[in-house]
Amino acid sequence: MTPRVDPYVPLSVLDLAPIAAGSSVAEALRNTIDLARHAERQGYRRYWLAEHHLNPGVAGASPPLLIQAVAQATDTIRVGSGAVQTGHRTALSVVEEFGILDALFPGRVDLGLGRSGGPRTRTEPEGPGEERVVDGVLIPAPFSFAGLLGSPRFRAQLELMRQPGASTPAYDHIVDDVLDLLAGRYRSSDDVEVHAVPGEGAGVEPWVLGSSGGDSAVVAGERGLPFAANYHVSPDTVLDAVAAYRAAFRPSEHLAAPYVMVSADVVVAEDDATARELAAGYGPWVHSIRTGAGAIPFPDPAVAAACPLSDEDRALVADRLATQFVGAPGTVAERLEALQRVTSADELLVTTITHRHADRVASQALLAREWAARAGVPVAS
Repeated sequence: MTPRVDPYVPLSVLDLAPIAAGSSVAEALRNTIDLARHAERQGYRRYWLAEHHLNPGVAGASPPLLIQAVAQATDTIRVGSGAVQTGHRTALSVVEEFGILDALFPGRVDLGLGRSGGPRTRTEPEGPGEERVVDGVLIPAPFSFAGLLGSPRFRAQLELMRQPGASTPAYDHIVDDVLDLLAGRYRSSDDVEVHAVPGEGAGVEPWVLGSSGGDSAVVAGERGLPFAANYHVSPDTVLDAVAAYRAAFRPSEHLAAPYVMVSADVVVAEDDATARELAAGYGPWVHSIRTGAGAIPFPDPAVAAACPLSDEDRALVADRLATQFVGAPGTVAERLEALQRVTSADELLVTTITHRHADRVASQALLAREWAARAGVPVAS
């Protein structure tokens, strides 16, 4: 008997626009548009585009541009940023860009705001510090990003993306300015009334994305915004993030009650063995990110299998490998159900990277059919 997902929890897609080894930026972008068309037909609720820079294996450098391309190629699916990095943007530039998108595609645009840089206003909560399993969901031991954030490539990124001498305001100030500009209530430091056109009155849906129980989660809760917690990026802190958000939540013009979406990295195939083969390049790919080199073009499974990671290298990515959901549709759906139960997520956000585009399309379709069948809803064709 097939278990039921009850009540129905919708699935959405996060796409990094990955570049496969031997491929190109142009092909990666065409694949993103094609995958979004499939997602719409398969019943996914949203299609979000991530923002990454100086990564040879990722083409998603500008969410607004990709949102426009995807929205133009689709009809009904919501399209948004997962997330816009606020550390090198002004609130006005964000509101104007998304105001244009909303004017072109009214009622379909999500504005996901991510914290990147700027002073921390809250102390990050300290977790238990050791790996544990919570009702079937692995919460790995904490991973320190200190080495990655201090890498020469990361410093080069800051130099290239920020104007000389510029500083990033506190995240809560950025979010407040965005919300005030959208609502038409912004006033400058000289108490001048300012109206952002395009942008003011736009029907975009603002979100906050976060990986811990610090600034992002608390800001999202206090402003009454929906919150996306990143299990796929920082699985050790997802429970802290969700708990902090719910504890801080206050009803607002946006939401009457907390709304949580939780992300997961998945690869689905007809059987577990095939899925594991398709996911073989994930370890080297994550390793390239965590060593500060930037994401490499996603490896061919055969190449990855022929050059396995050393024990030391594998230890660097062990938490991400253990929390990637890989397998047949039933295998992955069961792990997603457990993640949803543990976090009480209202929605799940899945991201899939494989070397061949056809395998990503198939993974997305297999999961959608399995999820719909478990929920007892009509299966997308």
